[in-house]
Amino acid sequence: MTEQELQQYLIKHYPKEDEACEWKEFKNLKNDFNGHEKDDIISYVSALANMEGGCLVVGVVDKTLEIVGTDTYNYDVQKARLRLVSQCTNLPSEGLMVEQFVTSDTNKTVWVIHVPKHLKRLPVYAHNKAWQRLDDSLIEMTDSRKNAILEERDDAAYDWTAEVITDATIDDLEPEAILKAREGYKQRFPKLAKACDGWSDKVFLDKAGLTVGGKVTRTTLLLVGKETAAHKLNHIAQIVWKCFQDGQVFGDIYTIPFVLTTTALLHRIRNYRFKIYPKNSLIPAEVWKYDTESILEGMHNSIAHQNYERGARIIVTETKDSLKFQNDGYFFEGDYTQYITGEKTPKSYRNPALVKAMVNIKMIDTQGYGIHKMFVSQKERFLPMPDYDLSTADEVVLNMPGTIIDENYSLMLLANQDLSLTDAVLLDQVQKGKTIGSEAVAMLRKRKLIEGRLPHIYVAKDIAQATDQKVEYSKHKGLADKKCEALLLESLKDYGSLTKQEVARLLWDLLPDQLDDKQKNTKVYNILRKLRESGKIVNQTVGSKSIWSLAKT
Repeated sequence: MTEQELQQYLIKHYPKEDEACEWKEFKNLKNDFNGHEKDDIISYVSALANMEGGCLVVGVVDKTLEIVGTDTYNYDVQKARLRLVSQCTNLPSEGLMVEQFVTSDTNKTVWVIHVPKHLKRLPVYAHNKAWQRLDDSLIEMTDSRKNAILEERDDAAYDWTAEVITDATIDDLEPEAILKAREGYKQRFPKLAKACDGWSDKVFLDKAGLTVGGKVTRTTLLLVGKETAAHKLNHIAQIVWKCFQDGQVFGDIYTIPFVLTTTALLHRIRNYRFKIYPKNSLIPAEVWKYDTESILEGMHNSIAHQNYERGARIIVTETKDSLKFQNDGYFFEGDYTQYITGEKTPKSYRNPALVKAMVNIKMIDTQGYGIHKMFVSQKERFLPMPDYDLSTADEVVLNMPGTIIDENYSLMLLANQDLSLTDAVLLDQVQKGKTIGSEAVAMLRKRKLIEGRLPHIYVAKDIAQATDQKVEYSKHKGLADKKCEALLLESLKDYGSLTKQEVARLLWDLLPDQLDDKQKNTKVYNILRKLRESGKIVNQTVGSKSIWSLAKT
């Protein structure tokens, strides 16, 4: 963006200096990262962290808002984070983020340092002192403020989203967002629809749990707050959308009010119908690439269950074949597999105030049906099931396929539409080559839905026949040993002799494709040993090679 565009962006998102936002020139990061106490970057980071966290804008004159830029010296954003953590004692690394902007016309660099709030009972120090802001200046932390931090309760029930924002008013709320929230509320509570129409905004917001006693909370701003009030959250309240399409990468950033911006993002996602042709039929099944409700469910769940104390953003990544939703925070109660059938109801939530409000305005439900609905939607549209990547302990990643991975699996769902959701999920995992439990294997085998031996199982022959997967089935199962033996004997008759490597090449593609290289080599060895022990073939060692030939009769 140009210098003027960047200035307008900064003014829009960081409109004034207060306890949560600081603008500073800091023209040379080499000196300003560790300069004079009370007048360098680490001192200001300490002061912001010792309140509620906030943002430090570097490279802008605080009085005129003129962009002067900063000399980053040899710092990049990663080095800057490491420097801040090393120089600021007790500064949390989670939620600490540095954004870099470079103007396209004047080549000036501006940094926005997002500073997380201090950890419980741990003031943040710079130059061996804890700092706080007083008006436009920094002072060494007062005893009263330090004691307030040191005596903080370790309350497991703390709800970041319930906190009242003292400097926010109803004027910070977006009228259009309030209107949409009303419509959602009336859908959730149809018996109150007529009464709702007569409520003032103040009454409605309290009734919906969006405000508490007329006071604006973080929940209020997240859902219906004006974009210009986002800085009052002291959090990067953003959804980052990245799209990889036809070799191009593009995207956008969406912030509050989430009740509106999630719909705006929904409309950017490339959704279209495509056709699946059943075998022996000229009439195709036409399905949407993505289910609209599932997209919103993915986004709204990310908002509802985000660990906001970590200061991270929600990421939505769109590729040609899938949508991926990422949010900070582990599954708060239970495992996602417990919610697939819709039988589990969560007892508690990470963000009770936010969840309550989102339920009231029909953004989510509290019955545990959201995940269930996504899986049902994929099954009904004959597409692969959603996947949750839980490899990172403090992050939830939902991957929603938007295309056919294995055509035969989709055809199976078409041919067996009475298949239970549990069966469809398990067979989906089989098709994807994932491991399923021994009990599940036994159940599917008993019902003749799978064949093979652990760990190499595959869709059963009967299913394959029903869906015209006969070739795929044979490829999985491989030719019977006798057929492999017959081919080898015929080849030895034709060629006289074969090395072990030549035998392996001869049989390799005929062996089950689910075997790995080591297992295929073992299979070849077993075939050779069986034929040798039966007296049909012999071998001799010539140099380093094992030569096989037919036994003399």
